[in-house]
Formats: sequence, C-alpha cells, structure tokens
Amino acid sequence: MSDILNSDQVDHLLTAHPGWTLSDDGLAVSATITFANFVEAWGFMTEIAIEAEKLNHHPEWSNVYNRVAITLTTHDANGLTQRDVALAGRISESLKRREK
Repeated sequence: MSDILNSDQVDHLLTAHPGWTLSDDGLAVSATITFANFVEAWGFMTEIAIEAEKLNHHPEWSNVYNRVAITLTTHDANGLTQRDVALAGRISESLKRREK
C-alpha cells in the first residue's frame, strides 16, 4: 500500500497539474475535460486506460459525448498517494500533446 500524501504534496499535485480540484473530504482529486467531439474524448480515454494499466492504477471516470469526468484516489490507502500523482502526470502529458 502507498503512503497517503501530506498537505504540501497535495498542494504540489494541484499546482503541477492545473485543472484538478480536491474533493471536500480531501481523499480525491477530480477534473472534467472537454474535447471537440466524442471521438477525441474516447481516444483520450483509450490512451489513459493504457497508461493506467501500466501503473496498475485506474481512475474513476465517465464520458458523456465530448466530456470526460475523472476522479483519482487510491482506494486501498483511503486517500491520495503517489500513484494518483503519477496518473495525473500522464493525463497532463496527454492533454499537453493534444493542445499542439
């Protein structure tokens, strides 16, 4: 099991990966991302699913047409861990590549 992030580490996560918000209970971060259309949203989800599998850490997410809502938390630690930081980083990298 991973160690839960302290408040400084959570602040760094939120600063390093704009667009994420901390849940009211402090146990998760979430983001909603809007794409041009369903195909782009689904392509993003496919890419992140592959990255999540590599990290053995899978997001809670939903997709409605061009929007993807993502929540990251480490359930077995009951909070945020480095596993969430790693997946948030992969998500941020994917979004930066798509902006170009």
